[in-house]
Amino acid sequence: MPPQKFANTNGIRMGYYDAGPKTDTPPMVLCHGWPELAFSWRYQIKALSEAGIRVIAPDQRGYGATDRPEAVEDYDLEHLTGDLVGLLDGLGIEKAIFVGHDWGGYVVWQMPLMHPDRVVGVVGVNTPHTDRAPADPIELLKKRFGDTMYVVQFQDPARQPDKIFASRVEATFDALMRKPRQRPSSQEPPPAGIGASRQPNLAFPQRVAAYDATRDTRTAILSAAEKQVFVDAFKKTGFTGGINWYRNISRNWQRSAGVDHTVRVPALMIMAENDAVLPPSAANGMEKIVPDLEKYLVRDAGHWTQQEKPEEVSAKLIEWRRKRFG
Repeated sequence: MPPQKFANTNGIRMGYYDAGPKTDTPPMVLCHGWPELAFSWRYQIKALSEAGIRVIAPDQRGYGATDRPEAVEDYDLEHLTGDLVGLLDGLGIEKAIFVGHDWGGYVVWQMPLMHPDRVVGVVGVNTPHTDRAPADPIELLKKRFGDTMYVVQFQDPARQPDKIFASRVEATFDALMRKPRQRPSSQEPPPAGIGASRQPNLAFPQRVAAYDATRDTRTAILSAAEKQVFVDAFKKTGFTGGINWYRNISRNWQRSAGVDHTVRVPALMIMAENDAVLPPSAANGMEKIVPDLEKYLVRDAGHWTQQEKPEEVSAKLIEWRRKRFG
């Protein structure tokens, strides 16, 4: 990782990394998901900057070295996209390509809708762009998965999901950041969430509370040193900042009424074959609201795609960036 820098943006102090030639335009801004950090893009920061591309990767609001406001409403999409605009302003950058994984993907798909004059391209990693839901997304999730689904649980602080994760920080990353179990043969059914009859177990707080790493046969995607970076950061910050992003889902939905969800810039959708939470099928039909779209499937990868298959993801980002922007 390059040296961490700091910028004042949108009323907060944001930690970020900036690598590659400052003369390269447009730069690529890499936005992480939950529960992650800019460190999640370490492989891409190195590969893209060495390829001559300027890369900027922030710890986003509520995470790592960046401020964590108290009010839940301070984590809605207006604030999250405003932080990225303020970061560009502070660096003297007019426009950028925004790349996002997981929650970061949701934010970057909103950038051309909310700040079209600052965006020249968008890349979603695992997270597709969708039209506005026909009803409150939390109610839809509750109906489909029940009250134990982690996003539904996150809406109720009284259930204390934040404290469960904070009390077992190392177990949280041991439990979540693993490769999906390998299927022994092509005759086996696909992983849950990808055309399977059973649904994945999405009660993440309870899974972490009961987790025993010695009984987990899945392959870890982090080395001991890499895992320690996440553990040290979240022991210091806790998980509430990131979970507050989820607590604005209904608010974001309400405030998006009447917004045209069409993305009118070149876009790339990177999908992971074995992601049970955001399967490739979730990107079906994206072309209707993202007319200039390329799709790319990373095989044998789960949810943490840019960390599981770093060389492949980096190569695709470099190839697409050069093809579309020189």
